[in-house]
Amino acid sequence: MYPVCIRYVGDREVAQDILQDGFVTLFSKLGSYKGEGSFDGWARRIFINTALMYLRKKDALKMSDELENARHLSSDLSDQMDDIGYKELMKLITSLPAGFRTVFNMYVIEGYSHREIADILGITETTSRTQLSRARIWLQNRIKNNGNGRRHK
Repeated sequence: MYPVCIRYVGDREVAQDILQDGFVTLFSKLGSYKGEGSFDGWARRIFINTALMYLRKKDALKMSDELENARHLSSDLSDQMDDIGYKELMKLITSLPAGFRTVFNMYVIEGYSHREIADILGITETTSRTQLSRARIWLQNRIKNNGNGRRHK
């Protein structure tokens, strides 16, 4: 669950705190697991929710500032994603601005729909879609600027 926490907060020390809080929550709610669905999926939701609560407390999910800062990004689509390794991609994902990273993780990695993301984060579906689009553009530009990922150190 540690990689889940890192993906959401982008900081190893904070992720360790969230991991600990997540385990406290998991153990305190263990009796509420009904055996429906996978235990891993149930536990993952606890850690995701713990990370999201942290981000809400830090007001890290403010979307408007990041949208304004992202206007200059180009939307060039390229084949550069094919050349980047898993570790490099995960490092880039953790360096996304908080709003971008949160929506990207929830949609691309966790499989939430834009409607679910909007409900959980208290934003509109349009904002969720825009954040995902901007996150992808941000990642593409980082990969492009770092020389196709493989040469990125």
